Amino acid sequence: MKLKDIVIILCRPSEPGNMGAVCRVMKNMGLSSLRLVSATNVDDAIIRARAVHAQDIWEEASFYENLNDAIADCAVVIGTSRRRGKKRKDITLTAREAALFLKKYPAGGGEGAASGNTGDGENIRQDGPPVSAAIVFGNERTGLESDELALCDFASHIPSNEAFPSLNLSHSAQIYCYELAVAFSEESPQLTRGTWMPVGREKIDKLCDSLCDSLASLGFYTHSGREGQHEFFRDIFSRAGLSESEVRYVHNIFAKAARLGQKT
Repeated sequence: MKLKDIVIILCRPSEPGNMGAVCRVMKNMGLSSLRLVSATNVDDAIIRARAVHAQDIWEEASFYENLNDAIADCAVVIGTSRRRGKKRKDITLTAREAALFLKKYPAGGGEGAASGNTGDGENIRQDGPPVSAAIVFGNERTGLESDELALCDFASHIPSNEAFPSLNLSHSAQIYCYELAVAFSEESPQLTRGTWMPVGREKIDKLCDSLCDSLASLGFYTHSGREGQHEFFRDIFSRAGLSESEVRYVHNIFAKAARLGQKT
């Protein structure tokens, strides 16, 4: 993965000064893709003033009504949160650890990209669009809500003083953008034979739906639990970076198990 493949997402931002400041820190550190979800108080003049010479980041920003749509093309999604607890993520990385994780994440395909083989006779084409990763920030006052963090594959936090742990949104973004810039400062290695391109969130969600459907047909969900298991599958598959071929292979395993179970 390369730095240009990483998008910054602001969920429900309400301070135009912060939106402009995030544009500035992104350009300072070499990031260029900004997405905003349910943004309010979008004062263009204030945003442009705080962005200083990074108005182009603001002008090219994308707007979404919900986080699910904003991450549909992302292979891996990291939600930022200092809060832990019930229904919060079990895995949380520091900003530096998250940046190093993304540096090692498989890059997308492109013109002249290589092909590989999974061992089951199917080639993995590297001719798709670049894989995207997202760093998601919550509202200035409340941070990411539990349902928003649930859409992310894992959480990340900035170690801070326990007596005063809350950071300003743009300051948090600066730390993450800096760590990403440092981690990606060396040229990424070229794709070699045997590497792969992970699928995006939309295909991972469809795979998880299929797996849960197969389990449901076997009577697995006698009570509640499907939603939590869907999230569990989605998180581990996204972190694993499944290829197209691997997605089909996992789907076929569960589909066959469901057919065999229905015959008994």
